[in-house]
Order: sequence, then C-alpha cells, then structure tokens
Amino acid sequence: MRRWSNLVASIAIVGLVLVWPMTAHGQGMGGSRLTIEQLIDIKHPSNPVWSPDGKHVVFSWDRAGVSNLYVASGDGHGQPLAVTSFPDGQVTEGFWSKDSQTVYFARGGDLWQVGASGGAPKAVWTTPAIESGFAFSPDGMRVAFARSVKVSDEEASRRSELIVRSLADGSETTIASDEHSIRGILWSPDGASLAYTAGAKVIHHDETPEYSGAKIIYRVSEYVPGQIYATKVADPKPVAIGMPGEWGGLAWVDAKRLVFDGVSKDFKTYRIYVADAEGGTPRSIYEITEKEFWSIPDWGEAGAQPWPSPDGKWIAFLSDRDGWDHLYVVPSAGGEAVQLTKGHFEAWRPAWSHDSTRIAFDANEAERLGDRHVGVAAIGSDPAHATITYVTTGKGTNIEPHWSADDKLLVYQHTDTRNSADFYTAEARAGAKPVRLSNSMPAGIDKSQFVEPEFVHFPGADGKPVPGWLFVPKNLDRTKKHPAIIWVHGDGVNQNYDGWHVQRNYAVYYSFHQYLLQQGYVVFAPDYRGSIGYGRDWRNGVYMDVGGKDAKDAWMSANYLKGLSYVDSDRIGIWGLSYGGFFTLIAMTDQPKLFKAGVDVAGVVDYVMYYSDPYHGGWTESRIGTPEQNPQVYANASPLSHIDRLERPLLVLHGTSDVNVPYLESVWLIDEALKKGKGELLSYMMYPGEFHYFTRAHILRDAWHRVDEFFALHLQGKAK
Repeated sequence: MRRWSNLVASIAIVGLVLVWPMTAHGQGMGGSRLTIEQLIDIKHPSNPVWSPDGKHVVFSWDRAGVSNLYVASGDGHGQPLAVTSFPDGQVTEGFWSKDSQTVYFARGGDLWQVGASGGAPKAVWTTPAIESGFAFSPDGMRVAFARSVKVSDEEASRRSELIVRSLADGSETTIASDEHSIRGILWSPDGASLAYTAGAKVIHHDETPEYSGAKIIYRVSEYVPGQIYATKVADPKPVAIGMPGEWGGLAWVDAKRLVFDGVSKDFKTYRIYVADAEGGTPRSIYEITEKEFWSIPDWGEAGAQPWPSPDGKWIAFLSDRDGWDHLYVVPSAGGEAVQLTKGHFEAWRPAWSHDSTRIAFDANEAERLGDRHVGVAAIGSDPAHATITYVTTGKGTNIEPHWSADDKLLVYQHTDTRNSADFYTAEARAGAKPVRLSNSMPAGIDKSQFVEPEFVHFPGADGKPVPGWLFVPKNLDRTKKHPAIIWVHGDGVNQNYDGWHVQRNYAVYYSFHQYLLQQGYVVFAPDYRGSIGYGRDWRNGVYMDVGGKDAKDAWMSANYLKGLSYVDSDRIGIWGLSYGGFFTLIAMTDQPKLFKAGVDVAGVVDYVMYYSDPYHGGWTESRIGTPEQNPQVYANASPLSHIDRLERPLLVLHGTSDVNVPYLESVWLIDEALKKGKGELLSYMMYPGEFHYFTRAHILRDAWHRVDEFFALHLQGKAK
C-alpha cells in the first residue's frame, strides 16, 4: 500500500464540515510556553539491550515515527551516540556481538551491522529475498532467520524457509520450510536446537459496503494461528509441539524442554504448559480459572507469560488469584506455585538475573497506584523464603528492568511529572542512586511550567468510587469559571499515571494535555472500571457491560468537574482515542447536552462490527460473548445506533491504515450521521496511510492544531 506523506486531504461531503482553518496561533506567548512543534520533537526510547561486557546499552529512540539506534554508556557518562541515522528510521532493536564491538539490526529485509563506537552501517549480506526474525545463537557465531521466497510470479505466492547462517564463512543450512510463515525463532540454551511457530497465516476479506461505495475496497484481515515446532539444527526433523493454536510466551526451559501458555476457548482458564522438545503431550504446571475472564494485559505490556530461570529450575509468571496481579514461581518439573509479592498493588514485567537467584520486576504501591517502582525478589535456592527490596523510590513511574551481564546493574525506563520516558541505570539494591542515560525532551522546553496531576475519586455509575487525575493550570484565577476537558484513555486495559504515560502511544496525549493546560483548560483523566492498576475486580468490571458502567464512569467525571467552583459546567468537552473514542461517542449521544463538544479519535462505533473484524473477535467475545448470545449487550455498545441524539459539535479523526479500529467504522458513522441530519455538527479529517496511534510529524501537527482550534472555538469562543 502506498504511504502518502506530507499530504492533508480535504474531501467535501454534502452537509459535512471537513476542514478547520489552520493558523499559526497556539505557538505560545513567551519562551516558557509549550508549542505543538516542541511536542512533536519529544522522543521516546525503547528496547534497551546491555552489551555482553556490561559497559553499554543500545536502544531505539523514536521521534515522530522515525526510530534509530543509539548507544549509551552504562555509567551515564557522555551523550548517547547515534549509530544509525536513517531519515526514515525503519530499524529494529539492536543485537550485540559477543565482543561488544558490533551492533546488529534488521532493516529492509536484511541484517545490518554497525560499530558500537560509530561508523557507516552496512548490510551483513544481501539477497533478493525478504529476511526477518533474526536470532543469534548463544555462542554468537550463527544467526537463524526466516527467508520469504517467491514461488511464482504472484507477489502473494511465497514460501517461508528457516535458515541458519554462519557469521564466520556465510554458509547456510535450510532447517525447515512452510508455505505460509515462520516466526518466533528461538535457540535452545546449548545452541543445538531451534523452536519456532509455523503455519500462521492471514486471510484477506475485501468489503465494499453500500455506504462507502463500490470504488473503495476495505480489506479485513483474518488471522489463522500456527503450530509450534522444535528441531535439532544438526539433524533437522521438525516436531510439532502440542496442538495448533494461539500459544504465547514460548521459551526454552533448558536444552530439552519448552514452556508456553494459553487461554481456554471460553477465555476463563489460563494455563502454563511444559513440553518435551522431542514431542509428546504438553503438561500443565499451573492453571487458574476466572469467574469472568482472564484479563491480565497481554505479553507485550505486563509480561504475563512464563519466564523460565536461566538454570531451568523455576518458571516465573503473573497471576491474579488473590485479586491483584502478583509475581509467582513454580518448579519447572511441576509442584506448588509460590507467591512472591503480596498486597493491594500490581507487580509486572519480571526479569531473571543470569545466576537465577533474583527476579527484577516493577510494581505500583497500594496508596500510590499511579507510580511504579523497580523491585527485586531474592529467592536464592528457596522461593518460600524470598525477600523483596525496591531499587527506586519517590514519585514517578519506573518500569521494565533489564539485568546487566554481571547482574550488578539494572536498566529501566522512568517517567514523572516533569520528564517523559527516559532510560536510567541503577545498582540492583535498595536505595541505589539512579544514573540517567537519555534525555528525550527538547532543550527549549521549560519543565517548570508542567502541571502535576492530583489523584482524586468521584462517585461512578453505581456509586463506587472512580479514580481520576485532575490537572489545574498554574496560577488559575479560581474566582472565575473556566472551560474543562475530559480525556478518556483507550485500550480499556490501560491507565493514567502520575506524570507522563509510559507508552509512547499515550505519552503524546499527555504532552498535548500539558499544552492545553497552558491554553487555560482544566483537564481531567478518569481511570474508569476496566482500567489496569487497580486490581482484578476493577479491571473485570466491564464483563457483559462494555459501554455500560465503564462508559458512565467516564462521562460522570463531568459531574465531579461541575462541583469545582472554578469550572464552567456549560463549557466541558470530552475526547478520547480508540476505546476512549467509543466512550466519547456514547457520552455525546447518551448525554447530548452534558458536553459542549467532543473529539473522537479512531473510536469503535458498533461492537457487532468490531466483533466481526477477525482480528478483534477474541477481545470482544471474552468480555461480552457473541452478538447471537447477548444481542442486547451489543445493542447497548453501539453509539452508531444513537447518533440521531447528537446535539453538540463532534470532531472525528481517523487514519486510513488503522487495523486496531478499521477506518471503515468512522465512514459508517459519518454516513449514519448524515442520514440523521447531523452533518452540520460534524467535522472530520482522515489521515492517509496513518495507523491507529498517530505517529508521523505531519499527522501529529495537523491533528493537534485541529483539536486545539476545535476546543478553542467551542469551549472558549475563540477562532484561532
């Protein structure tokens, strides 16, 4: 698909306002005021990897969707060195050579390398084929990868081959092949075997709904899970491990055993399995059955997967069996699980030390659920007598620790009320002094102007207290009434933090809210039921009620704002992304006079439609079953069917390449709004080639100006 850059599309539809005038207004009044350009220049670091000698960390640094690799000294001396500087970014996380002198990375279907101290990056080798999934052997002398090979003149007709290549002489061995795909390649600890998943495929379904017209084809992608395999490298004979399915957390326990996890078809039972790499029936070593559904965030967020210790004796994992997400270990041979962390907080992202005696993790605090700290569970040889210490203290959000090779240092990400995400290192002990590795904010930003949020509670849909974060502009004249904006976070299973969001996708919104605060708005961010950070029961409160009490929790925060003497109850706006966009649509139709204006960024408009999209059926079914089972629940989760109730201005923003919430949803929303005579209330901008989370500079620039001007007009009566 062609990517259009630096293009702003304006499309005229009868009765529908599509373009808001763009001006230079909003650039700030004085050097201390934030500008939208400064927001775009805030970078976000990710994927830190220690060098084998423990002296350096390579990481990805992203600025508006352009990500390159940097190398930082582990002791914080000097500035991070850019070892790649591709204008389009497009590089994966780095891998180190055994001697710590070279960084490898993938780009454009090839494996590349660059000196850790700089120099010109170059391809290690090149072929016409597309290669991916590079995995280095434990001795660093070989690399395994998947090669996509054309088998006919049709571009879609490709075969995937699993290749092992020697870095010394370039010789290659074909280990396995599959007509669809090979991914998730893992070396066994002794370098003698490989595990991987093959056979997963995507089936495309093309649609041309009446409301979009026959000339526009919308592609819906159906994902078909694959099969786990294991094989010896010297004598390749792939063996299927377990049944085909969507298994996660695949890892080697030792040279002969694999571990993986999965959720039952009814989404209620979570199991961890250990399997012999030479075949046989996998054995469940831990399981938990939930009353509602298994809801700890997936492997990429909370680290809710099995983590085998390097010595193969233990498997660490997360469970919420006591109502909170906590860290457990179970013998890899089977036995009783031991709970390591306890209390009304959530412990996530476990990481074993190389000597298998400690597990680093991050956790929030019972009384400060918006902060997180890096902790270490020392289990020694007996988890039953584990001790817990915390490396970080004070305010801020510290997440995702990684051990240095000698197990002395941890690198982790830190955010707080004055700093967006950056990497720090610290000794793995209580009271250690953190050392900063990166600084992601432009030098011209005056951090003293940032507003710190206040953690509050207000009555929700059924009277239960709903947590939220109140932002009040500095030096606000509280004798007067001011406009306010409610921000509804997306994903459902997400939350707000005491400062910058830990994820890049939501950190950009936190940054923009700091800009809005300087424009004179009070900002409020509720953590409605379904949000993470507050325990299983709050997270599972959406069961059979998506768009019900959770959405009410969000819009009822307007009642809290009305109770503040300095907020104008007639000038409250609401906006949100994704699930937050869905809640915005519900609020604007269920409570048509409550909000003065709303902004929907890529929101779901109808959950029957969302369920029907093959990528999202599981997420939806786990929470509200199927449309056939629970038609009324689905009817309630359809703001589209209530668009005739819209009475106030609504701005809709959506990227055409969105696969999280297909762009087609907003097209249908607009069609229905026009049919109901609501076109004069709608403003709309589609972003060609943009994904769900806005990333590219020209998209962010347009979107932020557009939202700024929309709220200024409708909440402040100003034309910017």
